Amino acid sequence: MAMNRVEGCDQAGLSPAVALFASLADPTRLRIVQRLARGPARVVDLTGELVLAQSTVSKHLACLRDCGLVDYRPVGRSSVYSLARPELLDLLASAEQVLAATGDAVALCPNYGIGGAGIGDEEAVR
Repeated sequence: MAMNRVEGCDQAGLSPAVALFASLADPTRLRIVQRLARGPARVVDLTGELVLAQSTVSKHLACLRDCGLVDYRPVGRSSVYSLARPELLDLLASAEQVLAATGDAVALCPNYGIGGAGIGDEEAVR
């Protein structure tokens, strides 16, 4: 599997668990995964539904592919993307349960919550 140099996708030196959660930490990638959890989609479907540029969707799909989380199959002149691992649905459901159990604690976290400093976030550290 080739290393992808998309921001947030360089997994060199990261443990597999850190790499997995880092790949899902980007809001756009998480939105794509959540959309694909409802069923397969083409890039054009994702751009329309998520109101994102084609280049943005393609860049994040490449990262998710490199992480082994999504796969695609050619259909005519386009590709249809889907989740590569059904276990990802269980992970998302578990995350929702944790969020429900913690209430606003995660959203209010001073490091990673809304408006947080983003400790470990390269932009916030600069």
